[in-house]
Amino acid sequence: MEFPDNRLLVELCGDHDRHLARIETQLQVALTPRGNRLAIEGPQGAQAVARSVLTSLYAQLERGRPIDEGEIDGAIRLARGRQLQVESGEIDEAEAAARDSADDSGEEVVTRKRRIRARSPRQGSYIDDLRRCELVFGLGPAGTGKTYLAVAVAVSMMLEGRVDRIILSRPAVEAGERLGFLPGDMKDKVDPYLRPLYDALYDMLPSDQVARSLQSGEIEVAPLAFMRGRTLANACVILDEAQNTTPVQMKMFLTRLGENSRMVITGDMSQIDLPLGVPSGLRDALDIVEGIPGIGIVRFTDADVVRHPLVTRIVRAYAERDKDLGLQAHDQPRRKR
Repeated sequence: MEFPDNRLLVELCGDHDRHLARIETQLQVALTPRGNRLAIEGPQGAQAVARSVLTSLYAQLERGRPIDEGEIDGAIRLARGRQLQVESGEIDEAEAAARDSADDSGEEVVTRKRRIRARSPRQGSYIDDLRRCELVFGLGPAGTGKTYLAVAVAVSMMLEGRVDRIILSRPAVEAGERLGFLPGDMKDKVDPYLRPLYDALYDMLPSDQVARSLQSGEIEVAPLAFMRGRTLANACVILDEAQNTTPVQMKMFLTRLGENSRMVITGDMSQIDLPLGVPSGLRDALDIVEGIPGIGIVRFTDADVVRHPLVTRIVRAYAERDKDLGLQAHDQPRRKR
């Protein structure tokens, strides 16, 4: 491969060629710099994926966007997805090459603190559904960006004036620990359950803006139980950890949707913390609403995990163990109280 700008090629390679080393390790290819060229050696399919990754990352650098390890991992996931599409005949090689160099701003979410891009094909579909559909379900294992991307799109919609407020909620169910005797007022008791939602907000907005918005009610973080009796209009409403709702709670939440509002429900059916014998409201809702026009449902897999690569291997190992035991996600043993 030949690259016209040597300065950008240096950035593409990284310090001491660390970016190339990361691509080599993940794709089992050898990348050798030769002037303004890179030689690719390895199996034919891996060569095609490596070429796609390098083209995509170089195009990103041309648009003035720096790359890091996360961007490289994301480019590899996207390139592998395109290669599978080529092999299945869904797209041809020319279209795949065009997508490698295309501007990915359609799959980008802009907030005050960062620009967030899709790092897998399903993340791209998820972002599209979040912008297009009034009700979206994001399902799958930890680390796939279900909640993070939902909060990012909600923040961008508020900044654009498309909604007036953001409401983030979670069922207050302990994951194996009893927190009911924590000291403090009601806010102090429920905040531990809601901490991941605060973390996502602080990643999107300056801390002082988050504090002002929380105080004014422009952003609200509340347990699911506080949603009863409300009609949520002109808002982006996100329910996280929805696998821990009961069918009654889920029906209550779904019927809160008001005018000019968006609702996002995220969950992982392999991490249910409900008491033994209590059915999950998330599974119940999916059985009822799947197929209704205007509802988006995106199912992530371990291939979409965007955290540390070890997390992907851990998720895959658990899935293989459960498969060997003949367990489905909704059949997972639930802890007793």
